[in-house]
Amino acid sequence: MFEIIFLGTSASAPSARRNLPSLVVKHDDQRYLVDCGEGTQRQILQSGIGFKRLNRILITHSHLDHILGLAGLLSTYMRWETIDQLEIYGGKNALDRIHDLLYSVVLRGASAPMPIKFIPVTSGVIIEENDLTVSAFNVQHRGPDCLGFVFEEKGHKPFLPEKAEALGIPPGPWRRDLVAGNPVTLPDGRTIDPASVLGDYKPGTRLVVVGDVGEVDSLVDICRGADALVIEATYLEEEADMAREFSHMTAKRSAELALKAGVRSVYLTHISRRYREKDVIAEAQSVFTEAVVARDFDTFQVKHLE
Repeated sequence: MFEIIFLGTSASAPSARRNLPSLVVKHDDQRYLVDCGEGTQRQILQSGIGFKRLNRILITHSHLDHILGLAGLLSTYMRWETIDQLEIYGGKNALDRIHDLLYSVVLRGASAPMPIKFIPVTSGVIIEENDLTVSAFNVQHRGPDCLGFVFEEKGHKPFLPEKAEALGIPPGPWRRDLVAGNPVTLPDGRTIDPASVLGDYKPGTRLVVVGDVGEVDSLVDICRGADALVIEATYLEEEADMAREFSHMTAKRSAELALKAGVRSVYLTHISRRYREKDVIAEAQSVFTEAVVARDFDTFQVKHLE
Protein backbone atom coordinates (compact mmCIF):
# COMPACT_ATOMS: atom_id res chain seq x y z
CA MET A 1 0.00 0.00 0.00
CA PHE A 2 1.10 3.56 -0.73
CA GLU A 3 -0.06 6.87 0.70
CA ILE A 4 0.11 10.05 -1.37
CA ILE A 5 0.19 13.43 0.35
CA PHE A 6 -0.18 16.38 -2.02
CA LEU A 7 1.81 19.36 -0.72
CA GLY A 8 1.46 21.62 -3.75
CA THR A 9 -0.91 21.31 -6.72
CA SER A 10 -0.60 24.59 -8.63
CA ALA A 11 0.92 25.16 -12.06
CA SER A 12 3.79 27.63 -12.62
CA ALA A 13 2.82 30.08 -9.86
CA PRO A 14 1.03 29.66 -6.55
CA SER A 15 -2.59 30.62 -6.12
CA ALA A 16 -4.43 31.58 -2.94
CA ARG A 17 -5.24 27.91 -2.24
CA ARG A 18 -2.56 25.98 -4.11
CA ASN A 19 1.19 25.92 -3.58
CA LEU A 20 3.78 24.97 -6.19
CA PRO A 21 4.28 21.31 -7.17
CA SER A 22 5.32 18.78 -4.56
CA LEU A 23 4.01 15.53 -3.13
CA VAL A 24 5.10 12.79 -0.76
CA VAL A 25 4.80 9.06 -1.42
CA LYS A 26 4.84 6.92 1.74
CA HIS A 27 5.46 3.18 1.84
CA ASP A 28 5.86 1.52 5.24
CA ASP A 29 8.50 3.63 6.99
CA GLN A 30 9.97 5.02 3.76
CA ARG A 31 9.03 8.46 2.38
CA TYR A 32 9.85 10.01 -0.98
CA LEU A 33 9.43 13.68 -1.84
CA VAL A 34 8.59 14.17 -5.52
CA ASP A 35 9.49 17.69 -6.69
CA CYS A 36 9.97 20.61 -4.34
CA GLY A 37 8.33 23.84 -5.41
CA GLU A 38 8.93 27.10 -3.57
CA GLY A 39 7.49 27.00 -0.05
CA THR A 40 7.46 23.22 0.24
CA GLN A 41 9.05 23.29 3.69
CA ARG A 42 6.08 25.32 4.98
CA GLN A 43 3.66 22.87 3.36
CA ILE A 44 5.44 20.02 5.13
CA LEU A 45 4.93 21.81 8.45
CA GLN A 46 1.28 22.58 7.74
CA SER A 47 0.56 19.03 6.64
CA GLY A 48 1.84 17.67 9.94
CA ILE A 49 3.95 14.95 8.33
CA GLY A 50 7.22 16.42 9.63
CA PHE A 51 10.72 16.10 8.22
CA LYS A 52 11.78 12.78 9.72
CA ARG A 53 13.11 10.33 7.08
CA LEU A 54 12.24 12.85 4.35
CA ASN A 55 15.68 12.71 2.79
CA ARG A 56 15.02 11.16 -0.63
CA ILE A 57 13.91 13.69 -3.23
CA LEU A 58 12.91 12.73 -6.77
CA ILE A 59 12.91 15.57 -9.30
CA THR A 60 10.87 15.28 -12.49
CA HIS A 61 12.62 18.12 -14.35
CA SER A 62 14.61 21.32 -13.95
CA HIS A 63 11.93 24.03 -14.20
CA LEU A 64 12.05 26.46 -11.29
CA ASP A 65 8.51 25.83 -10.07
CA HIS A 66 9.59 22.24 -9.34
CA ILE A 67 12.96 22.86 -7.66
CA LEU A 68 13.13 26.29 -5.98
CA GLY A 69 11.81 24.90 -2.70
CA LEU A 70 15.02 22.90 -2.29
CA ALA A 71 16.77 26.10 -1.18
CA GLY A 72 14.32 26.62 1.67
CA LEU A 73 14.25 22.94 2.52
CA LEU A 74 18.04 22.82 2.85
CA SER A 75 17.94 25.95 5.01
CA THR A 76 15.36 24.25 7.25
CA TYR A 77 17.56 21.16 7.56
CA MET A 78 20.56 23.34 8.37
CA ARG A 79 18.86 25.23 11.21
CA TRP A 80 16.04 23.14 12.62
CA GLU A 81 16.16 19.51 11.57
CA THR A 82 18.77 16.74 11.61
CA ILE A 83 19.15 14.15 8.86
CA ASP A 84 22.03 11.82 8.07
CA GLN A 85 22.21 12.72 4.38
CA LEU A 86 20.15 14.21 1.57
CA GLU A 87 19.69 12.24 -1.64
CA ILE A 88 18.49 14.08 -4.74
CA TYR A 89 17.57 12.02 -7.81
CA GLY A 90 17.05 13.62 -11.22
CA GLY A 91 18.26 14.07 -14.76
CA LYS A 92 21.65 15.67 -15.34
CA ASN A 93 20.21 19.04 -16.37
CA ALA A 94 18.08 19.24 -13.23
CA LEU A 95 20.91 18.18 -10.94
CA ASP A 96 23.30 20.76 -12.42
CA ARG A 97 20.76 23.50 -11.78
CA ILE A 98 20.00 22.27 -8.26
CA HIS A 99 23.71 22.06 -7.45
CA ASP A 100 24.12 25.71 -8.43
CA LEU A 101 21.06 26.68 -6.38
CA LEU A 102 22.22 24.93 -3.22
CA TYR A 103 25.95 25.61 -3.33
CA SER A 104 26.04 29.05 -4.93
CA VAL A 105 22.91 30.58 -3.40
CA VAL A 106 22.25 28.79 -0.10
CA LEU A 107 25.65 27.58 1.08
CA ARG A 108 27.80 30.22 -0.68
CA GLY A 109 31.03 28.34 -0.17
CA ALA A 110 30.15 26.86 3.21
CA SER A 111 29.87 23.13 3.82
CA ALA A 112 26.49 21.49 4.09
CA PRO A 113 25.75 20.08 7.56
CA MET A 114 25.02 16.71 6.00
CA PRO A 115 26.28 14.87 2.90
CA ILE A 116 24.29 15.82 -0.19
CA LYS A 117 24.27 13.12 -2.85
CA PHE A 118 23.28 14.07 -6.40
CA ILE A 119 22.19 10.87 -8.12
CA PRO A 120 21.85 11.06 -11.92
CA VAL A 121 18.82 9.24 -13.24
CA THR A 122 18.08 7.66 -16.57
CA SER A 123 15.24 5.25 -17.33
CA GLY A 124 15.18 2.08 -15.26
CA VAL A 125 15.25 1.07 -11.60
CA ILE A 126 16.77 3.76 -9.38
CA ILE A 127 15.88 2.51 -5.87
CA GLU A 128 15.35 -1.06 -4.73
CA GLU A 129 14.23 -1.89 -1.20
CA ASN A 130 13.27 -5.29 0.22
CA ASP A 131 9.72 -5.13 -1.09
CA LEU A 132 9.71 -2.01 -3.26
CA THR A 133 11.26 -0.71 -6.46
CA VAL A 134 11.25 2.86 -7.74
CA SER A 135 11.84 3.23 -11.47
CA ALA A 136 12.24 6.27 -13.71
CA PHE A 137 11.02 6.72 -17.27
CA ASN A 138 11.49 9.48 -19.82
CA VAL A 139 8.72 11.91 -20.71
CA GLN A 140 8.48 14.63 -23.31
CA HIS A 141 8.37 18.18 -21.95
CA ARG A 142 10.30 21.38 -22.57
CA GLY A 143 14.00 20.73 -22.13
CA PRO A 144 16.08 17.58 -21.60
CA ASP A 145 15.98 14.87 -18.95
CA CYS A 146 12.29 15.08 -18.03
CA LEU A 147 11.13 12.10 -15.98
CA GLY A 148 8.25 10.23 -14.41
CA PHE A 149 8.44 7.63 -11.66
CA VAL A 150 6.90 4.23 -10.96
CA PHE A 151 6.56 3.00 -7.38
CA GLU A 152 5.90 -0.72 -7.31
CA GLU A 153 5.60 -3.23 -4.51
CA LYS A 154 7.04 -6.63 -5.19
CA GLY A 155 4.43 -9.31 -5.75
CA HIS A 156 4.10 -12.32 -3.50
CA LYS A 157 2.37 -15.62 -2.97
CA PRO A 158 0.26 -15.35 0.20
CA PHE A 159 0.74 -17.84 3.02
CA LEU A 160 -2.39 -19.96 3.58
CA PRO A 161 -2.53 -20.81 7.30
CA GLU A 162 -5.41 -23.24 6.84
CA LYS A 163 -3.24 -25.40 4.59
CA ALA A 164 -0.39 -25.23 7.08
CA GLU A 165 -2.74 -26.36 9.85
CA ALA A 166 -4.05 -29.21 7.72
CA LEU A 167 -0.49 -30.40 7.11
CA GLY A 168 0.37 -30.12 10.79
CA ILE A 169 3.12 -27.51 10.30
CA PRO A 170 3.86 -25.97 13.70
CA PRO A 171 4.29 -22.21 14.13
CA GLY A 172 7.83 -20.93 14.11
CA PRO A 173 10.79 -20.97 11.74
CA TRP A 174 9.26 -23.63 9.46
CA ARG A 175 6.38 -21.34 8.47
CA ARG A 176 8.73 -18.38 8.14
CA ASP A 177 10.95 -20.29 5.72
CA LEU A 178 7.96 -21.49 3.71
CA VAL A 179 6.72 -17.90 3.37
CA ALA A 180 10.21 -17.02 2.05
CA GLY A 181 9.79 -19.73 -0.59
CA ASN A 182 12.14 -22.29 0.93
CA PRO A 183 11.32 -25.98 1.51
CA VAL A 184 11.54 -27.15 5.12
CA THR A 185 12.06 -30.38 7.00
CA LEU A 186 9.69 -30.72 9.96
CA PRO A 187 10.67 -32.25 13.32
CA ASP A 188 8.83 -35.44 12.31
CA GLY A 189 11.06 -35.79 9.24
CA ARG A 190 8.59 -34.73 6.57
CA THR A 191 9.76 -32.32 3.85
CA ILE A 192 7.25 -29.63 2.90
CA ASP A 193 7.45 -27.69 -0.35
CA PRO A 194 6.36 -24.01 -0.29
CA ALA A 195 3.80 -24.66 -3.04
CA SER A 196 1.85 -26.73 -0.51
CA VAL A 197 1.04 -23.71 1.66
CA LEU A 198 1.29 -20.70 -0.66
CA GLY A 199 -1.53 -19.28 -2.74
CA ASP A 200 -1.53 -17.87 -6.26
CA TYR A 201 0.87 -15.06 -7.10
CA LYS A 202 -0.50 -11.59 -6.34
CA PRO A 203 1.08 -8.50 -7.89
CA GLY A 204 1.97 -5.61 -5.60
CA THR A 205 0.50 -2.13 -5.63
CA ARG A 206 1.68 0.04 -8.52
CA LEU A 207 1.69 3.85 -8.53
CA VAL A 208 2.78 6.00 -11.49
CA VAL A 209 3.70 9.66 -11.01
CA VAL A 210 4.05 11.78 -14.14
CA GLY A 211 5.37 15.33 -13.88
CA ASP A 212 4.92 17.94 -16.59
CA VAL A 213 4.37 16.24 -19.93
CA GLY A 214 3.37 17.19 -23.45
CA GLU A 215 2.84 13.77 -25.05
CA VAL A 216 1.35 10.66 -23.48
CA ASP A 217 0.87 8.11 -26.26
CA SER A 218 4.26 6.61 -25.37
CA LEU A 219 3.19 6.30 -21.71
CA VAL A 220 0.22 3.99 -22.18
CA ASP A 221 2.23 0.81 -21.62
CA ILE A 222 4.06 2.30 -18.64
CA CYS A 223 0.77 3.28 -17.00
CA ARG A 224 -1.15 0.17 -18.03
CA GLY A 225 -3.00 -1.44 -15.14
CA ALA A 226 -1.58 0.90 -12.50
CA ASP A 227 -3.52 1.16 -9.26
CA ALA A 228 -3.14 4.94 -9.38
CA LEU A 229 -1.81 7.57 -11.75
CA VAL A 230 -0.78 11.10 -10.72
CA ILE A 231 -0.55 13.42 -13.71
CA GLU A 232 -0.78 17.09 -14.57
CA ALA A 233 -3.86 18.83 -15.99
CA THR A 234 -2.61 22.35 -16.60
CA TYR A 235 -5.10 23.35 -19.29
CA LEU A 236 -8.67 22.74 -20.40
CA GLU A 237 -9.46 21.42 -23.83
CA GLU A 238 -10.70 24.84 -24.97
CA GLU A 239 -7.05 25.90 -24.89
CA ALA A 240 -5.57 22.68 -26.26
CA ASP A 241 -3.43 24.61 -28.76
CA MET A 242 -1.77 26.47 -25.89
CA ALA A 243 -1.27 23.20 -24.04
CA ARG A 244 0.56 21.77 -27.03
CA GLU A 245 2.60 24.97 -27.46
CA PHE A 246 3.88 24.77 -23.88
CA SER A 247 4.06 20.96 -23.79
CA HIS A 248 1.39 20.40 -21.15
CA MET A 249 -1.73 18.30 -20.76
CA THR A 250 -5.40 19.21 -20.74
CA ALA A 251 -7.62 17.57 -18.16
CA LYS A 252 -9.32 15.64 -20.94
CA ARG A 253 -6.11 14.24 -22.39
CA SER A 254 -4.83 13.12 -19.00
CA ALA A 255 -8.15 11.42 -18.31
CA GLU A 256 -7.97 9.75 -21.74
CA LEU A 257 -4.55 8.33 -20.88
CA ALA A 258 -5.93 6.92 -17.62
CA LEU A 259 -8.85 5.35 -19.46
CA LYS A 260 -6.75 3.90 -22.27
CA ALA A 261 -4.18 2.48 -19.87
CA GLY A 262 -6.85 0.95 -17.64
CA VAL A 263 -5.63 2.54 -14.41
CA ARG A 264 -7.87 2.22 -11.38
CA SER A 265 -7.57 5.80 -10.06
CA VAL A 266 -6.28 9.05 -11.49
CA TYR A 267 -5.32 12.16 -9.50
CA LEU A 268 -4.90 15.37 -11.45
CA THR A 269 -2.52 18.08 -10.27
CA HIS A 270 -0.54 21.08 -11.61
CA ILE A 271 -3.78 23.05 -11.89
CA SER A 272 -3.68 26.52 -13.44
CA ARG A 273 -5.34 29.35 -11.54
CA ARG A 274 -6.82 30.51 -14.84
CA TYR A 275 -9.59 27.89 -14.42
CA ARG A 276 -12.28 27.09 -11.90
CA GLU A 277 -11.66 23.76 -10.20
CA LYS A 278 -15.18 22.56 -10.98
CA ASP A 279 -14.54 23.01 -14.71
CA VAL A 280 -11.34 20.94 -14.53
CA ILE A 281 -13.24 18.21 -12.65
CA ALA A 282 -16.10 18.26 -15.14
CA GLU A 283 -13.80 17.92 -18.15
CA ALA A 284 -11.83 15.06 -16.62
CA GLN A 285 -14.89 13.19 -15.36
CA SER A 286 -16.56 13.40 -18.77
CA VAL A 287 -13.88 10.86 -19.82
CA PHE A 288 -12.89 9.09 -16.57
CA THR A 289 -15.83 9.12 -14.18
CA GLU A 290 -13.81 8.70 -10.99
CA ALA A 291 -11.08 11.25 -11.83
CA VAL A 292 -10.03 13.39 -8.86
CA VAL A 293 -8.55 16.88 -8.93
CA ALA A 294 -6.13 16.95 -6.00
CA ARG A 295 -5.96 19.86 -3.59
CA ASP A 296 -3.11 20.86 -1.29
CA PHE A 297 -2.94 18.52 1.73
CA ASP A 298 -5.22 15.90 0.18
CA THR A 299 -4.14 12.40 1.23
CA PHE A 300 -5.00 9.22 -0.66
CA GLN A 301 -4.29 5.57 0.03
CA VAL A 302 -3.43 3.38 -2.94
CA LYS A 303 -3.99 -0.37 -2.64
CA HIS A 304 -3.95 -3.18 -5.16
CA LEU A 305 -7.39 -4.71 -5.48
CA GLU A 306 -7.95 -8.17 -6.92
